[in-house]
Amino acid sequence: MLQKFKKVQRVLIYVLILNLAVAFAKIIYGNLTGSLSMSADGYHSLFDGTSNIIGLAGSFIASHPPDREHPYGHQKYETVASFFIALLLIFVGVEIFQSAFKRFLVPTRPEVTALSFLVVLGTMCINYLVTRYEYRQGESLRSQVLIADSMHTKSDIYVSVSVIVSLVAIKLGFPIIDPIVSLMISVIIFMAGYRIIKESSRSLLDMSRIEENEICQMVMGIEGVQGCHKIRTRGSMGDIKVDMHLLLQSDMPLEDAHRVSHRVSKKLKEEYKDISDVVVHLEPSLQQPQESNSKKTS
Repeated sequence: MLQKFKKVQRVLIYVLILNLAVAFAKIIYGNLTGSLSMSADGYHSLFDGTSNIIGLAGSFIASHPPDREHPYGHQKYETVASFFIALLLIFVGVEIFQSAFKRFLVPTRPEVTALSFLVVLGTMCINYLVTRYEYRQGESLRSQVLIADSMHTKSDIYVSVSVIVSLVAIKLGFPIIDPIVSLMISVIIFMAGYRIIKESSRSLLDMSRIEENEICQMVMGIEGVQGCHKIRTRGSMGDIKVDMHLLLQSDMPLEDAHRVSHRVSKKLKEEYKDISDVVVHLEPSLQQPQESNSKKTS
């Protein structure tokens, strides 16, 4: 587990450096030319860097092993970090919305040159590569904070496309498009924040992660299992915990029953890579072995 979080932190550091470079390029050029949409895109990228720092902090704490106060470990700190990343996104969206509204009241005409398009296209290519790299690493490492951060960075690509549309409109003599595009940018950011909050809340509120019937059908295929119920799942990506009750033959020796529970735990962890812990409660079945076998073959 410690090695996983070290890899996550390494990815976040790489992405942080690239995000900061992209952000300052957009902000500086946007302020020099007076392009609100480009400046908005730059601040969005800057907060990508801030979210990387939050992700680093959350990942560092999450890497700590279980202790007396945290017997289930510290993995939820990674989820908390994802939640704060979403709040940052929403804050940026509010700032951009306010700036766009002010531009409607006090209209200005930004300067647009060929360099404007080169800056946006260049940074957009970097964002695309960063997003794909971070998302793949998040899937590989089963890291919720990397997935959330990649969603954050991915919204930069759509924002950059909107900025290009804005620059073209300004060049054609329609500067009013600039604040309109900024409003669209704020909506995109709000949606990205909402998606991250929705996913994070599933873990923080201990919502069910895997369908009960799906687990039961899989477990019933294991020799010795005559039934299962009271199946509960909770947790986050890469750290799902399962609680379940197994019905076994009433006269089964304790050693054999223990062996069956181990097979169930192993099977679930093999089928679901996000499952990190399985707690099995053993109960005697009221069915006779012959009846159970006939039901399985029918």
